[in-house]
Amino acid sequence: MAEDRPQAEAELTAQLRHAFEQLATTRDQTYAQVAVREVGYVTEVGHGIARVGGLPGVETDELLRFPGELLGMSFNLDPESIGTLLLGEYGHLSAGSEVRRTHRALDVPVGEGVLGRVIDATGRALDNRGSLRFAERRPVERPAPPILHRAPVTVPLQTGIKAIDALVPIGRGQRQLILGDRQTGKTAIAVDTIINQRETGVICVYCAIGQRSSSVAKVIAELEQHRAMDYSVVMVATGEDAPGLQFITAYAATTVAEYFMELGRDVLIIYDDLTRHARAYREVSLLLRRPPGREAFPGDVFYIHSRLLERATHMRDEYGGGSLTALPILETEAENLSAYIPTNIISITDGQIYLSPKMFQKGLLPPVSVGTSVSRVGGKTQLSAYRAVAGELRLAYSQFEELETFARFGTRMDEQTRERLDRGARVREVLKQPQYSPIPAAEQIAVFVAVADGVLDSVPVESISRAEKQVREAVAANLPDLCRRIENGEDLTDDDRQDIVNTALIMLE
Repeated sequence: MAEDRPQAEAELTAQLRHAFEQLATTRDQTYAQVAVREVGYVTEVGHGIARVGGLPGVETDELLRFPGELLGMSFNLDPESIGTLLLGEYGHLSAGSEVRRTHRALDVPVGEGVLGRVIDATGRALDNRGSLRFAERRPVERPAPPILHRAPVTVPLQTGIKAIDALVPIGRGQRQLILGDRQTGKTAIAVDTIINQRETGVICVYCAIGQRSSSVAKVIAELEQHRAMDYSVVMVATGEDAPGLQFITAYAATTVAEYFMELGRDVLIIYDDLTRHARAYREVSLLLRRPPGREAFPGDVFYIHSRLLERATHMRDEYGGGSLTALPILETEAENLSAYIPTNIISITDGQIYLSPKMFQKGLLPPVSVGTSVSRVGGKTQLSAYRAVAGELRLAYSQFEELETFARFGTRMDEQTRERLDRGARVREVLKQPQYSPIPAAEQIAVFVAVADGVLDSVPVESISRAEKQVREAVAANLPDLCRRIENGEDLTDDDRQDIVNTALIMLE
């Protein structure tokens, strides 16, 4: 018996050790599954909004999770409840539904993997091409770059549209508003600008806010047809989506664009359009009982656009040297440029391109109103060769518009006035341009030199478009070195002008 005791004690010790190990393992597993969750409940559901109770610790712009994978963003932090913007389909939601905090701000995926994709503001892929590959997620609301980090806007962003590149130039880092009545070609100008960036290395972000699904599908098809989706991102919130999703989409698209800007790249972002963005904000604000002001817009409607457009800039070299150019689109009613939202955004941006419905009805496309459009950055961003011809071109066209009004009354005109009318008519024909046909800067300048120096004076007005095409093809084929120097920003000398004139004359003989 004495001999068996050590063996029994050893077995008992082993059993106790095994029991303690199992107990420790069970305890670790039990504690690993314990977590603190703040859970609230829905008290009221409205059109695109919900009021939530039981979550006193929620922060501004925090992401909340509702049943059915529905996301929401805290918007109003009232003492009794939280006003929430719903960011998806909410038909299944009802009072009493559970709400959980996520303890993170609303964010969006960014990175090279989003290029060529169609997504929404929460990062969901909408193009049926599988899951989204991204580098990281960044907050939708981000502060604008500090003033001391910004550099002057000096590099042009060529749209490929003659009337804009010559008369209303846009620079990389500029904020240029495109506005006009319905169906005047605002989106067409934006799409042409994106198509023209194919060989420039500029990343493009097209943000559709409140548009019809068919309209957005048409834009995407056009971009794919012209191979522009390779360097573009399309972020969509259609008119059928919740107003909260329409509101945050503009900020989410800007965050995606800022990722590339901070890598030192040049980015173009299109907001199509900010009129619907303002209306979506007005809708959710009124539903959440925010005080209405002029035209029922809340008092901070100016701020929602200023904090958005202030994020567009050109960075200094020590901060990456990238740029973010913003082209917001705005819809006017009955040519009223002095309405509330248009005047707000005109005061924020660095210029505007106004599309006249009267010109559109006459077939003068694109219907850019030269007298109403302006670029506050101006010739500082233009290629040097443009500055040699743009001034006299604008002057000739402005004089033509004034004289044409008097000519309608049958006023007798001297020879000099008649020559100005003939020259102006040809300038107007030259500024016409079909959609999806952006023109290189060198070819544009060749045409402007030809019309300014009288080469096209003998060509009938109805034949100007054919003569213009011949001039462009001749200059591109016979003066490649001159075209290269123009594209590189070199000055246009008198000899260069004469070479263009001679080439054009030979082609038109």
